[in-house]
Parts: sequence; C-alpha cells; structure tokens
Amino acid sequence: MIIKEAIEVLKIEAEGILGLIDRIDDNFSKMVELIFNSEGRIIVSGIGKSGIVGRKIVATLNSTGTRSIFLHPVEAMHGDLGIVCRDDIFFALSYSGETDELNILLPSIRKIECKVIAFTGNMHSTLAKNSDIVIDVHVKKEACPLGLAPTASTTAMLAMGDALAVVLINKKHFKPSDFKKIHPGGMLGQRLSSKVKDIMLTEEAVPKVFAETSMEDAVDKINRSGIGTTLVITKDKILTGIITDGDIRRILATKKNIFELTLENVMTKNPRTVSADSPAYDALNIMEQHQITILPIIDSIGKIEGVLHLHDILGKGDFKFNGQ
Repeated sequence: MIIKEAIEVLKIEAEGILGLIDRIDDNFSKMVELIFNSEGRIIVSGIGKSGIVGRKIVATLNSTGTRSIFLHPVEAMHGDLGIVCRDDIFFALSYSGETDELNILLPSIRKIECKVIAFTGNMHSTLAKNSDIVIDVHVKKEACPLGLAPTASTTAMLAMGDALAVVLINKKHFKPSDFKKIHPGGMLGQRLSSKVKDIMLTEEAVPKVFAETSMEDAVDKINRSGIGTTLVITKDKILTGIITDGDIRRILATKKNIFELTLENVMTKNPRTVSADSPAYDALNIMEQHQITILPIIDSIGKIEGVLHLHDILGKGDFKFNGQ
C-alpha cells in the first residue's frame, strides 16, 4: 500500500509538469525576451510554499547568469521595497493568485513602474489581472489526498522556473567557463580552476599508436581506451594525428572497408592541442568552439604529454587527478 501510494504521488506530479507543455506560448517567449533585455534584476516574491519555490528559482537564475533576489512580501511592506527599481522585473509567485500579502504590494510595484510577471494557477485572479505577463502553472489536482497541501502545484511552478532558467542559459550563450566564475567552490569550479596537467590522462592511460600501426590494431586501441580515441605518434612521441570513434563511423558510412585503409587515410592531422600548463577553462573553451571532446596535450616541440577528455573537465564520477 505504501509503495502504491508513493507511485501515485509521483504520477500525479509528473502529469502536472507534463500538463504545462501545452501552455508554453507567446507569454513565455515574451517573458524570456523581457528578462534577456532587462538591465535590472529579477525580484522574486512569494509567501509560504511559493516563497520557498521562489528562493530556489532565484538560486538557479543567479547560478546561471541572471541577477536575481528574493523579496519577502511582508518585509517589503516594512521597508525592503526600497530594493526594487524601475529597471527591475517583479516576479510574483502565487498559485491561487489571491495571496493578500503579495497582492497588497502590487499598487506600490506599479508606482515604481517596473514590469510584473506572475506564475499562477488562476488566470482570472487578482494577481493575473495586475501583471504584465502571466504564466499559467495550473495543475489538475494536488498529490495531497486532502487537496490542501501544495504538492503538484509547487512542483509545476518549480519546473516552469527551471524551464525559464535553461532557456535563458541558451539565450545568453552562458558557458561552463562562465559558470566557473560564479561557482569557485563547487566541483565544476574546482575542475575549471585547475591546470590541464592536474586532470589529464598521462603515461599508460594515454591511448597511442605509431603511424605504421595497422588499422585493425588502431581500432582495437580505440575500443580499449575508454575515451573513444587514439593518438597517432612518431617513434619520438611527436603527435602527428588523432583518430576518434567518430572518424571510424564516418568511414563506415561510406561503405569503405576500413581495414584496407592506412592510419593517414583516417586520422585528423594537426589536431587542436593545449599545453599541460594551460588552465582547464581554456581547454574547455577550445572544445566548445570546435565541438570536440578530446584534446591531446603536447610540449613545446609537439611531444605527447597526455590527453584530456571533456569528462575530465565536467566530471564523471569522483574528481580525479591524472587519471588515478
């Protein structure tokens, strides 16, 4: 019975989120454009469970490059309203749209002349009628069997906030290197603050073959590498090229017998590289710019010192140094 009830709760909340899909309309687009073009901050306000959701939305927006702050409606009425400026956007959260503490603020917000965006489940509410843009977060029912505790409704409101944050990430071309600047203490921040030599694969962990190696042996090396690639080097360990599993697939798509080809026919010559002393965020920017996931690490004369995979920067499992 317990498991059945828990599953039912998850189904109801999932259905609540899926129900929002058909309500992503021009109002959502207008909201994104308004925030994107704003020179002010997002002032998020709500009370109770909506206030808790609002704080999470603020945290997500701030961590992804959109300046936001949470304003408690009651504190706003006792002086904190002074933080709101004309260039800001007032973001009101109330599922019923009839939250007294929030609606009392609206005339004052209007006097400041900043725009008002509402997340509400009641499109005919006082809040909706007094907002410039209204986002419908209505759900068919709450997961609470009494229909009293906000459950599916707060989940839907939170999901809509995440949708807004993610769209803004893409709209602003917000990159992991930007994320690093405002997350110096997080795991990604640690990786991006490192030197390439701290996180690259080295020595036997670096998949490499000589230029004279057969294609069959090179494919075997790629399979065993765990990173979908092998470097092609000279006897003096000078990098001459790189072969990835993507290169193999592209050859196979042409119906050619790959094992009849030489490494030179398949490899990418003069691939993008970085030095071991380069910052990890420089390596990440190169990967982003050229849409690659592997970077050979070479010294000043082109000799292989290691290899760096995108996962070594963004993280896959525990934070590891030098592939250990």
